[in-house]
Amino acid sequence: MRAVAQRVSAARVDVDGEAVGQIGRGLLVYLGAGQEDSAQQVEWMANKLATLRVFRDDEGRMSRDVTEAGGDVLVVSQFTLYGDVRKGRRPSFDRAADPGPAERLYEDVCEALRKRGLRVETGRFRAMMDVVSTVDGPVTILIDSEKRF
Repeated sequence: MRAVAQRVSAARVDVDGEAVGQIGRGLLVYLGAGQEDSAQQVEWMANKLATLRVFRDDEGRMSRDVTEAGGDVLVVSQFTLYGDVRKGRRPSFDRAADPGPAERLYEDVCEALRKRGLRVETGRFRAMMDVVSTVDGPVTILIDSEKRF
């Protein structure tokens, strides 16, 4: 499972001109599921996102997680995080999970974040989405469950 997490002061996802998910301060998370992902990666990713210390404390250091910062999470499905461009010019998505399993894993991560007390907004799975965000910092972190050890 792969994620790109951005610290934002605001983020919104629009589908067909309508806002389907919106947050103020918090994390904008682009989330992709791989063919080998399971419940183990779901829990690991949810825990990593919920406890990621990228928000400033009173001294300006990044030592607070999204809950401590009073933020929310906007999760956007993003199979293109599995794009492999090592050969040729067109990305290969062979390692991305098929849509059915990917959607379940995506929803499971969102639910695992909610169980950790976070308010979670989402995009719309498999839809063409416009994502609008104001990245704070900028702070952008790449998280890959395959590289967790």
